[in-house]
Amino acid sequence: MLGRRDYARRELAQKLAPHAQSTETLQALLDDLTASGLLSDERYALARVNARAGRVGDAQLVFELRSKGVAADLVSAALATGEDELARACRVWQRRFARQSGAAADDAVARSRQMRFLAGRGFSAETIRRVLRGDFEND
Repeated sequence: MLGRRDYARRELAQKLAPHAQSTETLQALLDDLTASGLLSDERYALARVNARAGRVGDAQLVFELRSKGVAADLVSAALATGEDELARACRVWQRRFARQSGAAADDAVARSRQMRFLAGRGFSAETIRRVLRGDFEND
């Protein structure tokens, strides 16, 4: 399983639990894999952030990593290594909406549709406001 992709410790434990003889055996296996460097929550978090950051916001990334059992400090460290959320949101917005209108929405219906789209991708409200205002500069 680890040859295909990285797994979080809890995620791998859930996958292997039906095949394990006991929970002690499973925990010993996971400890051995961690000690040998084959299983790492930190490496999993970095890989997940790199794979998904181009399409989703920080809130979505945090949710995905925490649901897989990655510790909060590892999640924040992985997010800190990635690109700024505002830059990612601008790219996502441009890919989806710049072809249609070329600029931010003028009417309330189109604006709210764009806001819902970005919010559904897990971008923060402040980031969404800045993208729709056209404020692409980082502070």
